[in-house]
Amino acid sequence: MTDYVAPLAEMRFVLDETVGLDAIAKLPGFEDATPELVEQVLTEAGKFAAGMLAPLNRIGDEEGSRLENGAVVTPKGFREGYRAFVEGGWNSVPFDAEWGGQGLPWSIATALQEMWSSASLAFSLCSLLTQGAVEALQRHGSPEQKAAYLPKLISGEWSGTMNLTEPQAGSDVGALRTRAVKEGDRYRITGQKIFITYGEQDLSENIVHLVLARTPNAPAGTKGISLFIVPKFLPNPDGSLGARNDLRCLSLEHKLGIKASPTCVMAYGESDGGAIGFLVGEEQRGMEYMFTMMNNARLNVGVQGLAVAERALQQARSYARERVQSRPVDAKGGAPAAIIHHPDVRRMLMTMRALVEAMRALIYLNAAALDRAKRATDEAARSQALMRAELLTPLSKAWSTDRGVDVASLNIQIHGGLGFIESTGAAQHLRDVRITPIYEGTNGIQAIDLVGRKLGRDQGAAMTALIAEMRADLASLNGDGDKDLATLAKALAPALDDLAKATQWLVERLKSGLPQVLAGATPYLDLAGTTVGAWQLARQAQAARRRLAAGGEDGNYLSAKIATALFFAAHILPHSQGLAAAVTAGADSTLRLAPDQI
Repeated sequence: MTDYVAPLAEMRFVLDETVGLDAIAKLPGFEDATPELVEQVLTEAGKFAAGMLAPLNRIGDEEGSRLENGAVVTPKGFREGYRAFVEGGWNSVPFDAEWGGQGLPWSIATALQEMWSSASLAFSLCSLLTQGAVEALQRHGSPEQKAAYLPKLISGEWSGTMNLTEPQAGSDVGALRTRAVKEGDRYRITGQKIFITYGEQDLSENIVHLVLARTPNAPAGTKGISLFIVPKFLPNPDGSLGARNDLRCLSLEHKLGIKASPTCVMAYGESDGGAIGFLVGEEQRGMEYMFTMMNNARLNVGVQGLAVAERALQQARSYARERVQSRPVDAKGGAPAAIIHHPDVRRMLMTMRALVEAMRALIYLNAAALDRAKRATDEAARSQALMRAELLTPLSKAWSTDRGVDVASLNIQIHGGLGFIESTGAAQHLRDVRITPIYEGTNGIQAIDLVGRKLGRDQGAAMTALIAEMRADLASLNGDGDKDLATLAKALAPALDDLAKATQWLVERLKSGLPQVLAGATPYLDLAGTTVGAWQLARQAQAARRRLAAGGEDGNYLSAKIATALFFAAHILPHSQGLAAAVTAGADSTLRLAPDQI
């Protein structure tokens, strides 16, 4: 199995040219994000990911987590890895200094999350869920709850989870049955939750479950749901651990991938009249509060698609350079050569590379919008950034995870028959990443969110503004007088037209043709993701050309940026035409057969 090496040069380039980290660092509270500090953080994180976490990936897949007498035992090395992760301060990077965080931008934290997820996706999930719990409590918790839980969660001494799904409900969260009955200043929680990532583990000393439940006489559906803090151990006033709460892990799921990440069936209130829980905010606003956590998690799941794709790309590239088989087609005699010389292998590798770089640009752009939404000094600027971040989140989550599956599959294809053999490790990447289009809201749900909620709330204004920004950059590409940049502009123009027409078609039909609109939601999301990816790679090519003209940098790296953008424009972006047709003309055929005819 190929060792992982963090793509630091690529990360720095994207942070500089896509994110605009210099401008982010000028926002209030981010002044410490100097170029020197960012360089140090990324470098040290890369060392930690490669040296400490990456070796856990294969171990975790082979051993998995197991349940012994109600306690989860994680694989060899995970406890030591988590302790080193916490002691290194890596859990606290993006959080407020008031509660023990380091106060660095989410743009930086996103790059770090990519490293953790590339090194060991199963390991990284524990801290990812904790981040979401911190975000929810920072936004909606009471002052007392913040003081009791945030310092421990931010340090990583305690971990967090999110408890939504139930056996009978699945993605229909409004059908949940978990009950919460008020008892003085607390509640008694009874019910069962499934698919709870790290719901039980031996890494942190306490686990803080954020649980959705329904109070008596609450209305049906999502409007009747409330959010509760249900800790494994009840904290004492001095912060020490008190009594064990009435909750336990009933079983662990046996999964296709991420086997080291314990996916728990959790039972609340089986033996002591109900687990003790504490209401977050107000009753019947639980889904609103949980979305704070879910939106954070959705962006980070997009990071997972990118991260596994990066690891698969590194493995495929290494294998293709080493595997000798057949002579190149243009060779006249001579010995067989490495398969990287064969055009179709080159095509697959370039597809992987182009998709990985487009994913990274999209996701980091999304994170930068979150930073601006939180810290911009002007209210209008914050509002505009939030709209952009919310528009990009379903793209980051769904488009990136679907492409992550594609890249991991290509890695197996490049390995040939050996890719189908577990000993190479190629299969693990595909097995691990396959969950990412499913959890934190399936990609079909992300597409429905993009079309039904994001386009519907403003009649497409946020997407129209994004398209206008892309068109402005198109003019800039054409105005540079560079042949390669003009080629990129020529390829991008019809895709922007397709996206604009599809957007308008959906907006016009949202009020009257919901089934037809939703039938085209997934191809619309793919169209948007593909177009945004092409736009970002074109911007990067323009920046690379500018840097080449200035001299003094790695010319091979910069020329490769331009070549990658041209490949995306020639091989991947043309799919936009077919996707646009599927949005506007494919709904009738999708719905033509009755359910009993399919």
